[in-house]
Amino acid sequence: MTRRIALSIFFLTLTLIGFSQRINTREEYIEKFAPLAVSEMIRTGVPASITLAQACLESGDGNSELSVKSNNHFGIKCKSSWRGKRVYHDDDARGECFRKYSSVEASFVDHSDFLTLNSRYAGLFTLNLTDYKGWARGLKKAGYATNPHYANLLIKIIEDHKLFLYDEGLDKSQIARIQQSNQPVDGRNLINPYQARKVVLRNDLRSIVVKKGDTFQKIAQEFDLKEWEIYAYNDYQKGQQPQENEILYVEPKHRKAKKSHKTHRFESDETMHFISQRYGIKLKRLYRLNRLKPGERPEVGSFVYLRKKKPRR
Repeated sequence: MTRRIALSIFFLTLTLIGFSQRINTREEYIEKFAPLAVSEMIRTGVPASITLAQACLESGDGNSELSVKSNNHFGIKCKSSWRGKRVYHDDDARGECFRKYSSVEASFVDHSDFLTLNSRYAGLFTLNLTDYKGWARGLKKAGYATNPHYANLLIKIIEDHKLFLYDEGLDKSQIARIQQSNQPVDGRNLINPYQARKVVLRNDLRSIVVKKGDTFQKIAQEFDLKEWEIYAYNDYQKGQQPQENEILYVEPKHRKAKKSHKTHRFESDETMHFISQRYGIKLKRLYRLNRLKPGERPEVGSFVYLRKKKPRR
């Protein structure tokens, strides 16, 4: 019996040692994954503070079973659109389906895409990048989590660890100095190089509005795309440049508009390209839907069909 007890204690000790080696403190977790959160902020416009706070909360600072075994750091469930690997855990109900990732990085990327490509979160992208309170409350309102205190929990994590500094475009050394000083920080005095750019969902596609001085080259670099991709996504020829206040897409447009947009009444000062950008439809497809050749214009006052092919007369 004594030997059995000794062996049990031995194996329990090994288990606890192994467990303790994977435990992250919140500070360690933030330091490790802050660069990834900032990278995703630049790519998609999701504030780094929100990404980090959600990751800390949902993954237990990277120590939860779901995050350790499945690299799922945001508690994202499978949903009908998920085609990747799956695992099953008890959550709001028993045996719920959760997404499984090949790496932590894949989880962070999917979290950003989950927010940018889901129409229920579209309103968040009209907020300022540094409005972490608005983002936290918006996530709760949109149904990201069922916990009634979810927004306040995120805000507390952000403020306790000054995560809002990552939204301000500061580098690691600047943030470290501010955090170590324990002095209050007024974010309004800091300059965020990503603040002015908003990513908005149109036809469930990520889009931006062109600012003064923008070029296709600059936009391609900002969204980690090749220049030809920006031209192709927006039906432009190489060498052309975007116009201020024009809508541009940073992913391929769809073949038809949303169900709520069936037709559009054509005005005299419009072009088919303008309509294709407004509704997120490929330009060639828009011509085909309306039985027009490239370059032709509909009659002023006529309906442009956005989903189904125009009926023959």
